[in-house]
Amino acid sequence: MGRTANSDREGISELTTGRLSVYLRCLTFLESQGQKTVSSHELAEKFHLNSAQIRKDLACFGEFGTRGVGYDVSRLRRQLVETLGIDRVRNAIIVGAGNLGMALADYAGFNSNGFHIVAMLDTDASKTGKTSRQGIPVVAWERLGELVRRNRVDIGIIAVPGEHAQHVYDALADAGVLAVLNFAPVQIRLRHGVKVKSVDLRINLESLSFHLKNVEDGVIA
Repeated sequence: MGRTANSDREGISELTTGRLSVYLRCLTFLESQGQKTVSSHELAEKFHLNSAQIRKDLACFGEFGTRGVGYDVSRLRRQLVETLGIDRVRNAIIVGAGNLGMALADYAGFNSNGFHIVAMLDTDASKTGKTSRQGIPVVAWERLGELVRRNRVDIGIIAVPGEHAQHVYDALADAGVLAVLNFAPVQIRLRHGVKVKSVDLRINLESLSFHLKNVEDGVIA
């Protein structure tokens, strides 16, 4: 891929890549139902999407459809899998073996379709040696570097209290992890080249509360 293509790919927004994940789920369902082709209009109608947005998003990555026929479901699904980089296994580790860490370790979406949880790490010696219900082992925090190197870990998942999140992020970065999913309710000071996606459930709840307040105040009918 040339320099211009790389620049174009880097310029694609996270909103766009997020929508690609939605399209992939829709196409996976259609493929499971035996459907061979689908138009952007049909895709939009079936899954409550925007047909113009679908065409615009997919055009960022090439021409997939055939006028008058639509998209080949299986071919487009394979293209999106490749585009999202989940045509290979991405190894991940979870830092924090508390209630949240254990729940994440057993979440099916983290151990299928291109992702594999290698282990959980924790500083609590009473937790090391144990496993989650799905058999994910808990190992000592001090083994972080070893685990990352030996298992070629791509993604670190932070599931620790907020006051420890920055330290964990820095340690993951030092160990060579370049992508981090952060569940701690804090802003992380970023390192160059180490991507962070934060999941703050409190922010989402407060957004819903704002909507409810608008309804209660008559701003939204």
